[in-house]
Amino acid sequence: MHDDNPRNDRRVNLRRLGSLAVFLTAARFGTARAQSPTLRVGVRGGTDEEIWEVVTQVAKKNGLTVKPVVVSGAASPNEALNNGDLEANSFQHVPFLRDQVQQRGYKLVAVGDTYISPIAFYSKKHKRFGDLPENARLGIPNDPSNQTRALVVLRDQGVLTLRDGFDPARGTATLADITGYRKKVQLVEAASVVLARSLEDLDASAIVNTFAWQAGLIATRDGLAVEKRENNPYVNIIVVREQDRGAAWVAPLVKSYQSPEVRAFIQSKYQGSVVPAF
Repeated sequence: MHDDNPRNDRRVNLRRLGSLAVFLTAARFGTARAQSPTLRVGVRGGTDEEIWEVVTQVAKKNGLTVKPVVVSGAASPNEALNNGDLEANSFQHVPFLRDQVQQRGYKLVAVGDTYISPIAFYSKKHKRFGDLPENARLGIPNDPSNQTRALVVLRDQGVLTLRDGFDPARGTATLADITGYRKKVQLVEAASVVLARSLEDLDASAIVNTFAWQAGLIATRDGLAVEKRENNPYVNIIVVREQDRGAAWVAPLVKSYQSPEVRAFIQSKYQGSVVPAF
């Protein structure tokens, strides 16, 4: 039966308006949540973990809640990010990401530079690189990008030569790219974490800063041969999924890292073994 009472019509309209208001409020709240989530950032322990503790404090001023997540062992921060278990990660340089994307099909992109951390050869047996004996056993990383860095250091030290036209900014190098030796050495390939733990077993090993720092080693202080910093393609980066490249939280996250507070912390804490790249 039709009701012609205007009061009833008004109640219906008010209920509709109330429902619309609740919907709009929920929509606005949802949008705010989407723009300012708790950002889980995958890092390795040591240098990146320490820096991101500072970034977290700066991020609060920029309206972000950042939660660094230490990814240890063989677990991959890139796989975790690609699977959506993280919003971002910060542990790798450009060539390493390039190789991971090519090899594993990850949909990941770099959104900001962080620092350059030079790889170096360390030794428990020798004080100088020139003291290495003939047939010295030298450890080099077995992943493509860091193996390239180690081979470039050996090239620059006059130990070996690499194929003509090789450019680390455009590709990687392996043992197959060595065209000759100027000094007799034995190259031993192993994972970076293994090299850091087995320094006493080799004459010297090329160790990336993440694991060197955990072992109490600093490139500029303890390295026998240190990677050059000029025109270095191995700048570390903040990485997100391709679908999040334009998310509202990305620019404030990068800004939080590339801040005066973080720059001052890096320069004070690491004394040149880690160099800001912003």
